[in-house]
Amino acid sequence: MKPYPTSTPSDAQSGCGGRRKRREKMLEASEIRLLMLHFLELRAAHGYELIKSVEELSKGEYSPSPGIIYPNLTLLEEMEAIQVVDAQATRKAYRLTPAGKAQLADQRETVSGLIVRLSSLAVLVNNRRIPAVEQAIHGLKVALNRRLAQEDISDAALQTLIQALHDAAEKITRSE
Repeated sequence: MKPYPTSTPSDAQSGCGGRRKRREKMLEASEIRLLMLHFLELRAAHGYELIKSVEELSKGEYSPSPGIIYPNLTLLEEMEAIQVVDAQATRKAYRLTPAGKAQLADQRETVSGLIVRLSSLAVLVNNRRIPAVEQAIHGLKVALNRRLAQEDISDAALQTLIQALHDAAEKITRSE
């Protein structure tokens, strides 16, 4: 088995090494809104309860920030998809309106996909933490970054690199 490339000082600049890794965006704002509508269809809730519902769905692997949830609650209220249950309460709880139910019904398939994606997140994270998997992913990133950091890559070399990535993706998809 070939050893994987090791990191170099330049890797620290690309997010490897001692620097904090950049986390990829988990959900788009529209997807968050659909999940919020889904949970509000089940029962009235306030923002914190919605955050906890998403966190529970992902088995603790993803928790949307209040900075994502509360502006989207305001937007959904402005869109008349949700309404406040009791305007006098100290914490606003929301419920779905008929317009929100219709919007949710139109997107049921998308919501189902989001639920599956978040539900399987813990499995994905656990499998990515297997040392051999981590090493392989890191090795691929290092090799790819080294090659793409070189100036004047020929079109032929670039096409070979792209084909190798497509081949690897296909092989991974077919693996049993």
